Amino acid sequence: MKKVSIIVHQQQVEDVIETLHETGVAEIIDISKDDPELLKETERATTHPEASNCSEYELRLTRLIDILKRTQKKPSGIKALLHPALPEKTYVDPNSLDELYSNAESILQDIEQTCIEYDEEQHALQQKIDDLEEELHHLQVVQSFDFNLKDLGTSQYLYIVAGTTHDLSAVTQNLKVISDEIELFSHAFGTKKERKWAVVIASHISFKEAVDKLCRDYIETFTFAHYDGTPRSVFSVVQKHISEFQDKKQELVHGLSTYALSHLQELLVLREEIRLERFRKEISKNFAKTMSTYVIKAWVLAEDEQNVKQQLIQKTNDSIIYESKKPSANPDNPPTYMKLPKWAASFQTLLELFAIPKYNELNPTIPMGIFFIIFFGVMLGDGGYGLVIFILSLFGFFYIGKSSSMIRTFSFLGIWLGLTTTIVGFLTNSFFGDFIPQFIYHDPDRLIFSLTIFGIHLPVESLKDPLLLLTIALVFGLLHMNLGIVLAIIQTTRNKQYKELVTNHFSWILLEIGGGLLIAENLLKMMTLTTLVQYIAAIFVVIGLILRLLHSGPLGFFDITGFVGDWLSYARLLALGLATTGMALAFNIVAMLFATMIPLEIVALIVMSILLVGLHLINLLLQALGAGVHSLRLQYVEFFNRFYSGGGHKFKPFSIKRTYTTTKRGKIS
Repeated sequence: MKKVSIIVHQQQVEDVIETLHETGVAEIIDISKDDPELLKETERATTHPEASNCSEYELRLTRLIDILKRTQKKPSGIKALLHPALPEKTYVDPNSLDELYSNAESILQDIEQTCIEYDEEQHALQQKIDDLEEELHHLQVVQSFDFNLKDLGTSQYLYIVAGTTHDLSAVTQNLKVISDEIELFSHAFGTKKERKWAVVIASHISFKEAVDKLCRDYIETFTFAHYDGTPRSVFSVVQKHISEFQDKKQELVHGLSTYALSHLQELLVLREEIRLERFRKEISKNFAKTMSTYVIKAWVLAEDEQNVKQQLIQKTNDSIIYESKKPSANPDNPPTYMKLPKWAASFQTLLELFAIPKYNELNPTIPMGIFFIIFFGVMLGDGGYGLVIFILSLFGFFYIGKSSSMIRTFSFLGIWLGLTTTIVGFLTNSFFGDFIPQFIYHDPDRLIFSLTIFGIHLPVESLKDPLLLLTIALVFGLLHMNLGIVLAIIQTTRNKQYKELVTNHFSWILLEIGGGLLIAENLLKMMTLTTLVQYIAAIFVVIGLILRLLHSGPLGFFDITGFVGDWLSYARLLALGLATTGMALAFNIVAMLFATMIPLEIVALIVMSILLVGLHLINLLLQALGAGVHSLRLQYVEFFNRFYSGGGHKFKPFSIKRTYTTTKRGKIS
């Protein structure tokens, strides 16, 4: 990474901004945060005056786009998955800001007022429809009562109210307290749990105040003062009004959809061009300026620095002052650029969930991603589940991924997760649990396959030989943790932190070698060491302990117990694998038991198939979630704890991102 400083005359600052934007390899630095001392001799630049005009046009265009987009029917369900809608790209020639304004005014003058009027009228109609539908619901509740709606409310002698209540007994009792002469009509509706009553109360005008108080406490009242007729007759009238308003609304939607077909793409293209211009006009707020010059600072990758310099010199006819320097991690705090191959792009997202590496810190993305895939496969560990993930990921990669780079990236990760899980499943004799031996071979003790390689018999049945799988899990743990120690040694050597290297990281190597040899001989009885090797092992342990005490003080002993605890955490590889296989096996048994209870064979087969699909789907979702979470935990805690701290910020270049436009004719879709 290089830190670039550019001094340019104010007449050519637009050319410099345009060049930096088009090359797209420089992250503009906010000088007010990076170098406040410089602002004591200069002043902070402001946003270009045209930025507000760009924002205004962008806002007006966005409003029209939102209105027209609402009229488009978007595919849903399977059709949307099989045929995802891709944004159309239109070729554009370079236009000046005045030309963009002129184009915007031209199209806005043609359709803006009409579209807004259509949209406002559509909203007004929808509000009327909503109000009428609410009234329709109220009428439906009281349509069994035979009275004229215009009689509701106050007349010369009577006061009549209609509504609903949750507590009919309370209403009845309170009315009796008020007067025995008050009439109450009611009928029940709704379910037992949501039982309600429609009520109509007719009383003398003198009881109005008391009835109103009762309504406030127990009754949700309705008002139909503008209708004349019984609830049943008015019900059909309101339905007719709703239908008429819906027809009018549909006419407006049709009119807007016609505008959308003619102008939507043009609006999207124009908004994107103006938005890019706004970005250019707003970026100057990060600069410093004098009476006649601007000072620009930026981060540029070392490999791109010469190219940027040459383009700036060419664009300004060599009339800029250009300086670059190699930054230091402190106090410059440069951004972090993580250069990864395409196949590892999804790993970067997993790393960002934890933390971005600091500048010049080792990037653990690739080893983290590889071990994540391996651990996920071991934890899920079922060939059938892996095959499902593999097929769905292939579908996502080749079909759904056409419209979303994010889906395509994670589908690629899913392909590897599914493939690894499938391989582990076959190596441990698990394909939807014991589906193949149980339902295909009809012999629960039969293996999917049988093969011996280098004296090792495959497959290894996880439920019958868990100790072997536990050993494999702990071996994976040692490899994973020691890879972290190796990366820590590389990092501290690069940073010339030699004390940290010896007392912290090298001490673990001595303790592991020495302690491992002594434990293997004395506790596990796996080998017999010569006296010389025993002494060397003991010396390694003593030196390792001394180094741990030098690094952590008296708490160094707890570092060792913590290391052992971290190592034992890898036993979860076995635990989750056993859980997946055990649950799958149990679901197979449940499906078979239900099938045996049904006398008709074809019905039994259908029920068993439905149960197998449903139960295994649930198991796949739950176990895949557990495998993903626990595999990430092993990366974030046990692995990163050896060497990685993070805390950096991502390199974000000032670049052009186009969705609806292109400047290359070959890119038009």
